Amino acid sequence: MIKFFENYDLSALNTFGVPAKAKYFVEVKEEVEIAELFRDPIFKNNQKLFLGGGSNILFTRDFDGLVILNSLKGIEIINETDEEVVVRVMGGEIWHDLVKFSVDREYWGLENLSLVPGTVGAAPMQNIGAYGVEIKETLESVEAFEIETGAKRIFNKEECELGYRTSVFKTSLKGKYFISAVNFVLSKKGKMNTSYRVLQEYLELNKIEARSPKDISDAVVAIRKSKLPDPRVTGNAGSFFKNVFVDREKLEELKKQYPEIPSFEEDDMVKVPSGWLIEQCGWKGKKIGSTGVHDKQALVLVNHGGASGQEIMDLSQKIIISVKEKFGLNLEREVNIM
Repeated sequence: MIKFFENYDLSALNTFGVPAKAKYFVEVKEEVEIAELFRDPIFKNNQKLFLGGGSNILFTRDFDGLVILNSLKGIEIINETDEEVVVRVMGGEIWHDLVKFSVDREYWGLENLSLVPGTVGAAPMQNIGAYGVEIKETLESVEAFEIETGAKRIFNKEECELGYRTSVFKTSLKGKYFISAVNFVLSKKGKMNTSYRVLQEYLELNKIEARSPKDISDAVVAIRKSKLPDPRVTGNAGSFFKNVFVDREKLEELKKQYPEIPSFEEDDMVKVPSGWLIEQCGWKGKKIGSTGVHDKQALVLVNHGGASGQEIMDLSQKIIISVKEKFGLNLEREVNIM
């Protein structure tokens, strides 16, 4: 039976570690509890926020509604051939635990996404990506419950409308479904992806001849640990901003003034790393009160201790304004603001 709490402290449930409280709070541990939850008057009569690992959210105030923590656990192989496996993963599983599950069995597909913070249920919402890979490459389907009716629906990959750090669950169906499980197709054969420049350089520098998913995973973990702060030590939500996409005409215009500007071709657009833009504006390593920008990765905003969510939000706004003034480009927050 599910249990509701009132005036619940959320500071330990967001990786920024900022203070915030929920009017009501409930934790869902079993899929059978979802129907019970959806029938409850507290659920029906309050604003709702579904929470996973709290790694992609910034609370700027208390939440005047119900926070539902997805603690559904379980990883199982539901189909297997000589070539691949289909893995069903419950939404409350920690993402990196799934990666470890796959690399330990030498399944290919998720190794480049090692150490990405958060839970499995949040991954398709964001179409998480890192080191040249996005989950849309391995996603088979998403299992979700419609909040209004309680009906369960299975979304195939096309129906998820996965794009750069977005999906149908962040656009037309935002707030309308609770993701309970995600199914992935993983390969038993070597499909190594070392195309991402930083990963290539790390392998070459350390004379690593990658032969297994674990080799790639270990390299990605080492790179991430060298660049990104541990949220258990320094509050952060990983990359706070999305990268910027421009057309080739805009890029050529920028190159006239900033010939060293990095860029990467993606389909019919060009990606400009937001971290570089922020660094050129002098923000990298800068500290303002209890907040600041990480000294090794300008995309990461940090809570040095005691910062409020609003202070971090204010810092992000200053960064957005400075990039706009210097480059004429619009930074977009990747983190969800509450």
